[in-house]
Amino acid sequence: MKQKSFAKVNIFLKITGLEEFEGKMLHTLNSRFMLVKSLFDEIEFVPCKCDTFTIEGMDIPKEQNIIYKAYKELNIATGDLDIIEFFYNHKVVVKKNIPFGAGLGGGSSNAATFITMVNKACNLKRTKDELAKIGAKVGADVPFFIYGYESANVSGFGNIIEPFDEEPLELEIITPNIHCNTAKVYQAFDECCLEGVSKNAGASLMLNSSKDILNSIKDPNKLNDLYIPALTLCPTLKEYAKEGNYLSGSGSSFFRVKE
Repeated sequence: MKQKSFAKVNIFLKITGLEEFEGKMLHTLNSRFMLVKSLFDEIEFVPCKCDTFTIEGMDIPKEQNIIYKAYKELNIATGDLDIIEFFYNHKVVVKKNIPFGAGLGGGSSNAATFITMVNKACNLKRTKDELAKIGAKVGADVPFFIYGYESANVSGFGNIIEPFDEEPLELEIITPNIHCNTAKVYQAFDECCLEGVSKNAGASLMLNSSKDILNSIKDPNKLNDLYIPALTLCPTLKEYAKEGNYLSGSGSSFFRVKE
């Protein structure tokens, strides 16, 4: 079994507050997520006699790997021994193309793809809503990828997903060899800007198409609340902050509409 795991960009990202969720303090937001189908990882379940859950293709310690975290949450949520048995007889092989720490949701996409693949391979018969609740425990962006919408308004902790009907944009992705630490970018935002946030930030943008948003707002700082914090933490990003380039999420990737 093999499946593509797509990247995403944030057309806009507005922070609306900080609230408790699942015992943690998390940021709430209003955002437009759009899949980038030209950029994807591949996840495959390969027959293999394994003594333990095995992941190949990702240079990350297993305990820190988001796919392994998804595996554990699936076991907790379902209690289905078929999952454990399946991964005694299969390993997970990942072919990575989406850069780490780039704001393109690669890790979250991998976790979501893994969850949906296990649902099918082990015949769990869980709905997308049920899988999204499991995914939310793994990462805030995971539910969006589980639903698989090409474009969606995302709010709350990332757990409220509303499909947005629009033509996908043909995007060019520019990813410099710079890693942005998501936690540090959000921390920098909290230190400079959290007190001034509005619960309605970005609500009007949710009504407009991504094309119209990018055509009408040329200042990337007005679309992404993490733009200044990211450039402050990673000053070399300024070399790529050219007209028409928009920063995606908290990461180092810029995107622009292809002419």
